[in-house]
Parts: sequence; C-alpha cells; structure tokens
Amino acid sequence: MRTNPTGRQLRFGTELRKLRERAGLSVTEAGQLLGIRQTQVSNMEAGRGGVGTERLRTIACHYDCSDKALVEALTTMTSDRKRGWWEEYHELLSTPLLDLAELEHHARSLRDATTARIPGLLQTREYALEIFRQAVTELSPPDIEHRLSFRIKRQAILFREDDPTPYEAVIHEAALRMRVGGSTVSRHQLQHLLDMSDRAHITLRAITFEAGAYPGSGQSIHYAFAHVPQLDTVYLDQSHGLAFLDAEAQLHKYRMLFDRIEAVALAPEKTRDLIHNVMREL
Repeated sequence: MRTNPTGRQLRFGTELRKLRERAGLSVTEAGQLLGIRQTQVSNMEAGRGGVGTERLRTIACHYDCSDKALVEALTTMTSDRKRGWWEEYHELLSTPLLDLAELEHHARSLRDATTARIPGLLQTREYALEIFRQAVTELSPPDIEHRLSFRIKRQAILFREDDPTPYEAVIHEAALRMRVGGSTVSRHQLQHLLDMSDRAHITLRAITFEAGAYPGSGQSIHYAFAHVPQLDTVYLDQSHGLAFLDAEAQLHKYRMLFDRIEAVALAPEKTRDLIHNVMREL
C-alpha cells in the first residue's frame, strides 16, 4: 500500500489550502483559529493524515465558506477512505496511473476526446495488447500484462449494475480506421464500440476527415466531472506521461473546448453508421 498521499488526498489538501487562502488566513493564523498546531494545518493541506467530517465542517465554518455544495463534496472525499483495487498495482505501475484509476472510480461522469486511438475505457483486450506492444518505450512481457489487466479493471466503472459511470467519447475517424493489430482485431474493436454505444449511459460521437481541423485536434483529452465543478479534473495523455490539471481557469478552458469539439462531431446515430461503414471496408 502507498505511504505517500494519493492524488485524491492531495487534491483534498489543495482545496483546504484554497479555502484558507480565500479567507485571507496564514497557516499560523489558521492553526490558532482552529486550536491546532501549524504543522497540523500544513499536513492537512499536503494530503497527509485524515481529516474527519466534523473537523472539516469546523474548518469550513472558521474559513467562512458558505458554499454548502462544495463542503458536502469535500466531506464525501474525506469520509471515503477505502483502499481501492488499484493499490494492488502500487509496486507494478506508476503513481499517475494509480491516481487515474482512483479519479475515474470517484468521478460523477467522464468525457474523452481522442484522435489516433480508441479511448482506453473502450478498448478490447486484444486492441489494448497491441497498443502496449507498440509503446514508445519497449515494455517487457510482465509489464505489458500488468498494464493490460489494469486497463481492463479500469473499465469496470462502465459495467457497474447500480451506478455505471456516465461516459461520453468523441473519437476521430482516424482512430476508427487505423488497423491496430490487423483486420480481425480492428473489426472486433469496432463491434465492441457499437455494443457499448447501446448502453444508455454511454454516448459516442465521431469526427470525420471531412470536418477538417477542429479545436483540440492532435490531443487526447480527458475530463472527469466531480460532484461540484470546482473539483473537476482534466488529464492529458502525453508521450512523457499523464498530466493532471485542476486550476479553475484550466477547467473552464477545457469545458469550453469539449463543447466546441462536440459541436463538429457527428450525432450518435450517424456515428454508428460510420462505424458500420468502416467495418464493411475491413
């Protein structure tokens, strides 16, 4: 199990710091106001150590935070301390990947936009295997197997019986037509997209070649919605690894970007027609 704070714990601490700074308090002043040591305030803001729900409400009161929805969302973050399945991989995979699984698990909904690949949450095992085999840094067979099993487990959020995570994906035609692993693997992948798009909580849209250049083209962009907009997170899948963004200006920028991307994408039914056409050409 990890000894360092998880991404969720770090984000919780960051939000506590933002609340304190909005109240115009220094760490020393906050400690005096709350009746705790300065080091305790610093540790809470660094994501180290637990913060009980009652203490959180006390903090919000002393910081004059009147945003009840935000306080309730933070309460949920601090009250849910269960060890996630992803911690089984803490010695096998990088910390950002563990934080990604944790983020997706707790997200209220998810949005993806990809150009050259099918989104990871929608990849078949065979498709994902080929992607890992062609990684920029060559992976050993055990590393490939760890990454593959981890990716498949991440997809469980889309299959939960009670509350599957609502998911929207915009996929460029280039990703649909790229024959990853050959015709058979590609055909099975496309059929999987059609099957997943039948689910009420999943929406697929495609951007065709005819659409030309569009906002955000060339990037793989992912947006995780929290229970309040302030706690949303953007994560970018880059060649050097995952980058997580959560500044208010960044969140606003990428919310607008996704809206612009979806404006040039096909409707879900026309997307299904395109996928059928690509399958016929294989």
